[in-house]
Amino acid sequence: LVFEEYMEGNKYKYDGPYHYGERIQWGRDSLHIIHSVTKSITSACIGIAIDKGYISSENESIFNYLPEHQEFKSGGREDVTIEHLLTMTSGLKWDEWGTGHGSAANDIDRIYWECQDDPLACVLENPMTHSPGEKFNYNGGGTDILGEILKNASGMNIRDFSEEYLFGLLEIDSVYWTQFENGVFSCDGHFKMTPRGMLKIGITFLNEGIWNDQRIISKEWVEKSKTTYGNNRGINIPIDDSGRNGYAFSWWTNQISGAGMQASLFQAGGWGGQEIIVIPDLNMVVVFTGGNYVVKKHYYQILERFVLPAITG
Repeated sequence: LVFEEYMEGNKYKYDGPYHYGERIQWGRDSLHIIHSVTKSITSACIGIAIDKGYISSENESIFNYLPEHQEFKSGGREDVTIEHLLTMTSGLKWDEWGTGHGSAANDIDRIYWECQDDPLACVLENPMTHSPGEKFNYNGGGTDILGEILKNASGMNIRDFSEEYLFGLLEIDSVYWTQFENGVFSCDGHFKMTPRGMLKIGITFLNEGIWNDQRIISKEWVEKSKTTYGNNRGINIPIDDSGRNGYAFSWWTNQISGAGMQASLFQAGGWGGQEIIVIPDLNMVVVFTGGNYVVKKHYYQILERFVLPAITG
């Protein structure tokens, strides 16, 4: 650890002005809501479950592990695999980015407002708009399904599974999971941990799945997490304001340049500026938390203007 700084800012509050809640001085022990970084952690747990034989392959049908939702196994949904949920290519109709937060027209808001009794059904009842694997469409509800698949495959909910096979081994002892009213865990977001805990996740992926000389995640799963999905399949992946995004197994892939250098990176990204950025070429992990829910995020500019020049001196 070569640099660490915490500042004053606001806690997240969905219905607060600019999604701001209480103003506090953040510190190293402060739990921070990391939003969609949760998806990358869920993906890591799926990878571990495959490594340990609870799930035979990411190419399995999701319905092999959804005994209570077999009524949706039709209309093309029967071809949706675990891999399709990990890569946001399920083909299910879903609008999470085309509509702003604040109404049930946004599907990720709808499952929290209208589907607390069965959020999975709210996802699976949607018709197919594309064949699975054909088109990228960001779908947080699909990640909630992954959490339920993990539970049915391993016999442990994601809170217990992640404690035994991930957080416990990394000595991350302060996290918080959110549940829907029916007990299903929210795996698309709403998870809390500290920036140091985020850093440990990043370092494990930087070290190809190893933490303190112990194998946590297979090297093969890390490779899938940092390799852009669909490059050879013509899948169109929307880009953010950096102009450099690709998507892998629930991790974003990018390039960064500055201070006379260029490097590939992969990152777990969350709404508002929550980021675990892994840069193997520089043997470096950078973690950000933030409250940029309604304004442009600046972490790439910070990397390019300050972090990379600091490395080169």
